[in-house]
Amino acid sequence: MCLAIPGKVIHINMDLPDLKMARVDFDGIIRNICVEWVDVEEGDYVMAHAGVALCSIDEIEAEKCISDFRRILLDIEIEDNYPINTDAK
Repeated sequence: MCLAIPGKVIHINMDLPDLKMARVDFDGIIRNICVEWVDVEEGDYVMAHAGVALCSIDEIEAEKCISDFRRILLDIEIEDNYPINTDAK
């Protein structure tokens, strides 16, 4: 089983002739990922795993998923009395 994370495409990079890459914002953490096999434009949301966009996702579903991940982190912090630093980028 794999875990895909939603992110917002902020810039598409076509510098590599055979591989379309994009800068994607994963709730404040910016990463370069491959978007070669997904039809996306800047401002779209994708689900990504291991540096590869698996599919596009609409903004409402992406925001719901991001909210769920935030809630999970908060639950872990409360249950384990373990402060998670979400400001590290």
